[in-house]
Amino acid sequence: MDDKMQIMIVDDEMIIRESFFHWFKKIGHKVDTAASGFEALEKLEKYPFDLLFIDIKMPGMNGIELLEKVKAEYPDTIVIIITAYGSIESAVEAMKLGAMDYLMKPFKPDQLNLTMEKIIQQKKLVSEYSYLKGRLEKITRFDNIIGQSPEMEAIFTLIPQVADSESSVLLIGETGTGKELIAKAIHAKSKRAHFPFIAINCGALPNSLLESELFGHRKGAFTGATQARKGFLEVVGGGTLFLDEIGEISRKMQVDLLRVLEEKKITRIGDSLPMDVDFRLISATSRNLEEQIDTGTFREDFYYRINVIKIDIPPLRQRKNDIPLLVEHFLEKYSHETTKQVDHVNREVLHMLESYKWPGNVRELGNAIERAVVLSESRTLGVKDFSFLGVAQTPTTGVRSLHEMEKVHIRTILEECDWNVSKAARVLGINRVTLHKKIKRFQFKRD
Repeated sequence: MDDKMQIMIVDDEMIIRESFFHWFKKIGHKVDTAASGFEALEKLEKYPFDLLFIDIKMPGMNGIELLEKVKAEYPDTIVIIITAYGSIESAVEAMKLGAMDYLMKPFKPDQLNLTMEKIIQQKKLVSEYSYLKGRLEKITRFDNIIGQSPEMEAIFTLIPQVADSESSVLLIGETGTGKELIAKAIHAKSKRAHFPFIAINCGALPNSLLESELFGHRKGAFTGATQARKGFLEVVGGGTLFLDEIGEISRKMQVDLLRVLEEKKITRIGDSLPMDVDFRLISATSRNLEEQIDTGTFREDFYYRINVIKIDIPPLRQRKNDIPLLVEHFLEKYSHETTKQVDHVNREVLHMLESYKWPGNVRELGNAIERAVVLSESRTLGVKDFSFLGVAQTPTTGVRSLHEMEKVHIRTILEECDWNVSKAARVLGINRVTLHKKIKRFQFKRD
């Protein structure tokens, strides 16, 4: 593991900042400095730091206040408090609030060496924890399907059982619930895993083209058929055919597919010689096929042929306790893909995402996180980053007193400004000192 760290020295005394800067630079660490807590928070928003040395006595925002904000916003950042002999009680308070250690002024190089050794050991422990956390995540992930709700655990249990059989499977679920992921998981656990998995969206193709895609055709079978072509029922050769939105296909196509499922033979369009095929069928739909049977648009015999094993996939609004896990997954994914350091959402955002109905389900949630990450200018996503969802924010619901209204309004503006106090003060029409006093009076803490 690399022992070199990204360090920031936060102290209003230039001589302290420069001493630390040159000492850490000399031994190979990356170092930055800040003359105040406000400057430190601005730098933290733009770049991640492993370690902060914070002077406990600074004008404007003292070390304790900065420590609280850092630990609330960036809990993995290690903090060491710099204190004088007369401030030992404050140093003890800092330890209770999450500081790893403190240095007493004046200190000698060997004390700093000892502190750094402890920090490197702590970093190694955190690394081991991350490894164990990754092992734990495998319990909540099944072939890229993420969930820890009872509904998803039931599906995780069912997938290996279904994979062992050769029966046709019907996946029922709304658009964006991950039907294709589950189909792929069934295929991957089956004895057909070494053969192709072919997915076709029946709703995206007109029935005439779908017939050609599935059955293939000989040269000259129709206008534009300049050469013979194999269909997917032939190409799949021992693998799994996944037909998404099967409720969209015509009754004629239903008859043709029913015959294939019963006889395991196909005939290319324009040909007369049947050929054997070998595949397993997994179908999916977001429609109510039983209602379509009642209206005559879906054949009952075909329905029972494809519905030997049925798996109902719950919409995201019915498994809201999976949302924090999914948010964490998508944050990690899109932060990596966009190379942006966006690694948190605040509590209000998480509550908002859990309250939203998600008509597009997991796919919509993933798209929302991706958009927010791409457009965000901060490491932490706030309510304003999801304004495109059109979620009505009604923070004053149930609030009756002016005191409570002021409290809720200030909190809302702070969140919208991503806790940039200067910006929030301008929006509120008050000076920064007044806003800091109100933050302290209302005991606000950034999530």
